[in-house]
Amino acid sequence: MTKLVVLLLLSLLAYAAVAITEMQQREAQQCHLRKISTSKPSHRMRSQGGVTEIWDPEEDQFQCAGFAPMRDTIQTNSLSLPKFFPAPRLVYIEQGRGVMGVSYPGCPETYHEDQQFSRGQGQKGMSGDQHQKVHRIRRGDVIAVPAGAAHWCYNDGDEELIAVSVLDLNNQANQLDQNLRGFMLAGGQSRHGQEIASRRHAGQSERSHEETFQNIFRGFDEELMAEAFNVPRETVRRMRQDSNRGLIVKCREDMRIMSPDQEEEEQSESSPRNGLEETFCNMKIKQNIELQGEADVYTKQGGRINIANQQKLPILQFIDMSAERGHLMPNALYTPHWSLTDNRVVYALRGELNAQVVDERGNTIMNERVRQGDMFVIPQFYATLMRAGSNGFEWVSFKSSSQPMKSPMAGSISVMRAMPIDVISNAYQISPREAEQLKMNRDPQTMLLSPARTSS
Repeated sequence: MTKLVVLLLLSLLAYAAVAITEMQQREAQQCHLRKISTSKPSHRMRSQGGVTEIWDPEEDQFQCAGFAPMRDTIQTNSLSLPKFFPAPRLVYIEQGRGVMGVSYPGCPETYHEDQQFSRGQGQKGMSGDQHQKVHRIRRGDVIAVPAGAAHWCYNDGDEELIAVSVLDLNNQANQLDQNLRGFMLAGGQSRHGQEIASRRHAGQSERSHEETFQNIFRGFDEELMAEAFNVPRETVRRMRQDSNRGLIVKCREDMRIMSPDQEEEEQSESSPRNGLEETFCNMKIKQNIELQGEADVYTKQGGRINIANQQKLPILQFIDMSAERGHLMPNALYTPHWSLTDNRVVYALRGELNAQVVDERGNTIMNERVRQGDMFVIPQFYATLMRAGSNGFEWVSFKSSSQPMKSPMAGSISVMRAMPIDVISNAYQISPREAEQLKMNRDPQTMLLSPARTSS
């Protein structure tokens, strides 16, 4: 009997431990937002060939959404070193052009270079290089990087390459926690090369950033490494050192990476496929969302929206993220709406915006002026209304769903339009005529509303 009681108590304790763990996990994912404010990067990590800026992932709004935003500025003829993250990453090219590689284990080396092309003179005895596909990237491109995929970026343009990105730390692919981790395959962040722009969480955030973005090869035994790669130990020493060059390095000379030009790559990506060829190895990873002629939503005096979702870019289904690039005309409105499927983080590219966000209590938790370089989160189901300034507003938003859905409150596809006039009339205690105006006055506009005068 005593043994049975002990077993029962142990079972109850185990169940309680599991319940407490689940409760703690749910608590960690809860959103306790009383105020949302525009945010700037809190950390700047200077490297030999550029700067990496990080928004504080411990800020309440980013904790709520599970996002870790970053911005890389890569100088000309500089290389953002190979790395991988435990969560999927969605990248938007704000400025410049370059070459990017994303490596998948087990995929074939489909790019073959002969000796003359790859190394030129003075490299006798070397065979031509072979590597996985590389991609030409340019301003307006959205690039999907799956969790754990090693990737690098080289700026071969004539201006700085600026890439804004978001990691979805809440994604199912990340089975660790919500701490930002960067696993470097070369280089590494110098502990003296970062600047703390905001010390709101100085004690904890500063420590966490010092401990991440380090060269993982430094932790392996030198002799075992040399045996694993079958190379001299001196080569391994070079692999392990960071040389205080940081995360982005200046190249000794222009890199010659075999890649198709932009036109050839676009023709290859747009060619019809038979289904069998559409494997993860050759799946398209980028889409340009800046082209005016390919807008998904357009209003003449309101603006336009370009969307990258799983229909247009199938790899987004695997990482369960998407992006939106928008342009509001001067004083135009983004209709009041809420998101059914995702948290969003909005990054301001140009212009100014008045953004309002309301929670379930009817409290205005954000009513701020948004300017270039600002970032803010709109949580799932929280209602939002945005109006552009006198010079218009441009933005890109990153979303935690590959097939995002919004529910607009005004316009021809809104919840008001879907309701009977009598329902609207009785809900707001207005006349049927006023209810009809509330329902129909923005027809045929949908998400983007042109400026309009209202009479009291």
